[in-house]
Amino acid sequence: MSSEIKLGDLVWAKMKGFSTWPSRIVKPGPNVRKNSKKGQRWVYFFGTHDYGWIEETNIKPYAEYKNKFSNGCNSAKFKQGIHEIEDFISKQIENPEFERIEEDSIMEDESDDDKFNMLASSSAPSPKKARKSSDSKRSSDSFRSSVTKKVKHSQSPREENGVSSYLGNELLNLPSVMSAPETPPVDLSNFSDLLKNKNITPSTLTFGFLGVGVIGSGIVKNLINSGHRVNLWSRSSRKCDEIKSQADANKVGQVVTYQAPCDVVQNSDIIFSCLTDPRIAKEIVHGNCGVVHSAADGDGLENKGYVEMTGVDPETSKDICEIIKSKGGRYLEAQVQGSKNEADEGSLVILTAGDQSLFLDCQSCFKAMGKASFFLGDVGYATKVNLILHLMKGIALVGLAEGLALADRCGISSKDLLKIFNLTNLACPFLSSKADQIVTKDFNRVEQAIQHMQKDMKLVLDLSNNLKQPLLMTSTANEVFKHARRLGYDDHDVSCIYMRTRH
Repeated sequence: MSSEIKLGDLVWAKMKGFSTWPSRIVKPGPNVRKNSKKGQRWVYFFGTHDYGWIEETNIKPYAEYKNKFSNGCNSAKFKQGIHEIEDFISKQIENPEFERIEEDSIMEDESDDDKFNMLASSSAPSPKKARKSSDSKRSSDSFRSSVTKKVKHSQSPREENGVSSYLGNELLNLPSVMSAPETPPVDLSNFSDLLKNKNITPSTLTFGFLGVGVIGSGIVKNLINSGHRVNLWSRSSRKCDEIKSQADANKVGQVVTYQAPCDVVQNSDIIFSCLTDPRIAKEIVHGNCGVVHSAADGDGLENKGYVEMTGVDPETSKDICEIIKSKGGRYLEAQVQGSKNEADEGSLVILTAGDQSLFLDCQSCFKAMGKASFFLGDVGYATKVNLILHLMKGIALVGLAEGLALADRCGISSKDLLKIFNLTNLACPFLSSKADQIVTKDFNRVEQAIQHMQKDMKLVLDLSNNLKQPLLMTSTANEVFKHARRLGYDDHDVSCIYMRTRH
């Protein structure tokens, strides 16, 4: 094959793990690390503008194999690559000097200062200048200029495993991130048979609820449908207003909305907080118009209860407890195990610690929220148990994703593997549900956002650092979650970590 391939040839190049790609044989620049293996050629990939060392056995002449490989991939970058190589061929036909001009531009080298300045100036993220621009519509002159400029810049010292990447772009056929999933509206008319069969006698107390997110909206729905009086506040006042209008129309519960957390505190006997993370949980307590600043006076928590349902670490929970108790209130941490589905169905598992009298006063609410509630003692124990369970869940999920990614690489049908998986004792509701989402790529059906799972993994590691307890598997799993978030999947379901393990 070496006698048939020469510098400048247009070819199809196959890199392991990727589709056969329209490419060109080029001369390595002076900053490219020389490959010790014989029988490899330095290849430029059209469409992605990446480079790599490719074995000659994986290189085929472009024209001869065009019909075989031109429909091998449906990605936008592949189609762009086909467009660019065809334009390149047309330019060669129109101008015999075009190939020499392009070859000169590839060989041209930059000074180290130029390369550094180019990399530094492109380090800031620029989402509005995405690579999916109007490449396919550019004019012939702009195409020639663009190819010359990008080929030149690609000769940078950033090279790993024999493949240098243009400004850190993913190589070849990496799928684009889907649009952020929309939060489904709360439907009070749709409540589970489980809630109907619980036969709950609602408390005569008035309950405040701060935060109507993915989990909070399901909890609030079940509190209202079980007949509790609920005062609502959320950063999205629109969602609170929608819940109130449905409750009034359906004549269930008694719902009042307020503009600030302190107003909810003033008009409620017990306040539940279900927010995004520990930082926001603390801000809501002592921030402007926060929990400890009721509209009536500066210490409006006398004889009131405060229940923290936000996923927090033990230290944050203890800090909030001290603030609440210093204002005359009672404090209970109530950590929930379950996802959006369990919150909607009223089948959460609730882990509590703190003031036992407050735990007893919340029994009708806990019965509406979940299938079981536990009192574990002093403040901090519930948060620790919750984080330990999240540790186990996170590691198991990474194992599931890596297994399905390996099956895909082996050419094994994911659907067939899922059928077999569900027949084994490995199957459980959580893993089976996540496996189904991975197989169907249904990451917009958010049961638990990946950013929240990674937040819990981080809190687990913080706890282990304080105790000097090594958690090797947890550390590795946390890096997988972080990488998936870095790819732009923050608001998608945790099952989207498959995209990190597969690509």
